[in-house]
Amino acid sequence: MISLTRLNGETFWFNPLYIERLKANPDTTITTTQGRNFVVKEEEEVVIKRMKQFYREIGLLRVADKAGDGSEK
Repeated sequence: MISLTRLNGETFWFNPLYIERLKANPDTTITTTQGRNFVVKEEEEVVIKRMKQFYREIGLLRVADKAGDGSEK
């Protein structure tokens, strides 16, 4: 889970596995796989950094990095 902040200052925990789309216009808006939208104070880059850290912690990023590496034979 990653910690995020709503525009009203409320902090909440979010499971990044449910993020389908992330965009800033100018507020960062997260769209979930269920179609719900969350607007947060954090900038896009911060949310992406936290997502990547979460994926590393659960082992998904390491698997994705290795799968995309065509240099191993």
